[in-house]
Amino acid sequence: MLKRTLLAVTLALPVAFASGAALAEWPEKPVKVIVPGGAGSGTDTAARLVTDALTKAFGQPFIVENKPGANGMIGTDEAAKAARDGYTLLFTYAAAQVVNQSLYANVKYDGGKDFSAIAQVGAGGNMLVVPNDLPVNDLKEFIAYVKSKPANSLSYGSWGNGSGGHLSMEALKQQTGLQIQHVPYKNPAAVNTDLIGGQIPVAFTSMGSALPLVLGGKMKAIAISGPYRVPQIPHVRTMTEQGVKFDLVAWYGMFAPAGTPKPIIDKVNKEVVRQLTEPESRERFVKALGLSEMPIKTPEQFGQTVKDDIREWGAIVKSANIRID
Repeated sequence: MLKRTLLAVTLALPVAFASGAALAEWPEKPVKVIVPGGAGSGTDTAARLVTDALTKAFGQPFIVENKPGANGMIGTDEAAKAARDGYTLLFTYAAAQVVNQSLYANVKYDGGKDFSAIAQVGAGGNMLVVPNDLPVNDLKEFIAYVKSKPANSLSYGSWGNGSGGHLSMEALKQQTGLQIQHVPYKNPAAVNTDLIGGQIPVAFTSMGSALPLVLGGKMKAIAISGPYRVPQIPHVRTMTEQGVKFDLVAWYGMFAPAGTPKPIIDKVNKEVVRQLTEPESRERFVKALGLSEMPIKTPEQFGQTVKDDIREWGAIVKSANIRID
């Protein structure tokens, strides 16, 4: 019996060593990185910053493959079904990964269970903005202004049903009893244009699109969703600081199909974290993406963030009875 056991262990050793060596040498060929957004989108910009750094670090091309459509679901579903060998990764955004399964009836993937979290890239909120001539300067004044008008006589814009701006305002409405109608637009730029033009009196819009307009004096920011103020406009307080608790944030992140070997996950995380902690690289990410913070997390910590966000965003969607078919 002992001889058989020793023989079995001896025969297994070359396989184990070969497997370990293959992981140690990863990547030995180009790595595909699926991005569920179009070329030039914020997700695409973030992905290219990360993949450029990974290409330099590992000596193999990390190639962005844009797969836009269905609010990120097309590319995400493809990534979920990819081989678990580390040669197909996903670089995505929070809404596609943690909100869609609450919004849509036929989502084919689970953002928490079907993926291994690798690294979070940035964190930031959305911006509550009003025209310069609206007589409100903070959240308290805004709430009072809306409540002084007939119910649902005012409207607000966001960049689409189920978008971060839509859900941020719904969270505000749920906590304050505001009655204001939602007007969904196709993108943040269209929201901002109509706000400046006076077609809508308020919008919850994306940080990257609104910040240059606020800095240029085209509109006023009165609150930021999430726990972080924006460095460029430090006087604008968060919703939580102004009495309406809302600490959920938007983020970008890198994932692998569930079951991808842990040494590969750790290897990529280590390199992304290194990029996010180097001052010059960190500043480049913040400026290019309009993010407020660069949280440093292990794969396990980021995985927990994903699970928490699925639960918390889902509660907002359910409470507001938002459903997209």
